[in-house]
Amino acid sequence: MFSDLSTLQPTKRFSNRVENYVRYRPSYPAAIVPFLEQRLGLLKDQRIVDVGCGTGLFAEILLKQGYNVIGIEPNEEMRAAGDKRLSLYPGFTSRRHRAEQTGLRHESVDLITVAQAFHWMDPERTKKEFERILKPDGHIVLAWNLRKKSSVFMDSYQKLKEEFAMEPQVLDKVSEEEIREFFFPRQTNIDHFDNVQMLDFDSLKGQLLSSSYIPLPDHESYDAMISRLIQLFVAHNENGFVKMEYETKLYWI
Repeated sequence: MFSDLSTLQPTKRFSNRVENYVRYRPSYPAAIVPFLEQRLGLLKDQRIVDVGCGTGLFAEILLKQGYNVIGIEPNEEMRAAGDKRLSLYPGFTSRRHRAEQTGLRHESVDLITVAQAFHWMDPERTKKEFERILKPDGHIVLAWNLRKKSSVFMDSYQKLKEEFAMEPQVLDKVSEEEIREFFFPRQTNIDHFDNVQMLDFDSLKGQLLSSSYIPLPDHESYDAMISRLIQLFVAHNENGFVKMEYETKLYWI
């Protein structure tokens, strides 16, 4: 039941899903910050740029620990939501630019992070831009929250998303080989973190609708999809909640 959404610009695709994205997308494990400090030698006075920062989910775990972060986000609605979400952190600023042209100075950045957004970027142009703005001893971290198929509920939820998707899920298009090529000639490192959300039905529904390839209420398959989601929740909730389990995967140099 795929329709051609491939022509929809990545900078616009989430504009009508911002509220659900802000409220229901999973954050990232707090343990990532001490990991970056220990393995990458991250320091408070270093310059961090979160590219494709969206609503600020990844930037926030750094800001909470006193780091300063510049967010690069081309989607105006997402950037505005991120500015609102992170307004309490004086160390955050955002700029409306793309990964391929960040507007940052040559060799001015210590750490570049990209969370759940790399698959929207042109890899060749982004690589050149990152090489341009990164200091010689700087680091790049690509992060994804990947849903586990660790239970009947998780497996069934994934099948529901695949059945009602209006286009193939984009994340599957980014292979480990492509990431290694992006980081070449530096060696790719990979680390994993557990991440869990407990969702009531409204939160589960909101998270489903935050995906850019999922039907919205005006789509012909929306009602059937929500009926299936209700059945799934009723079958698997415990005390009004379902457990959404993720593996947060970091690729870094």
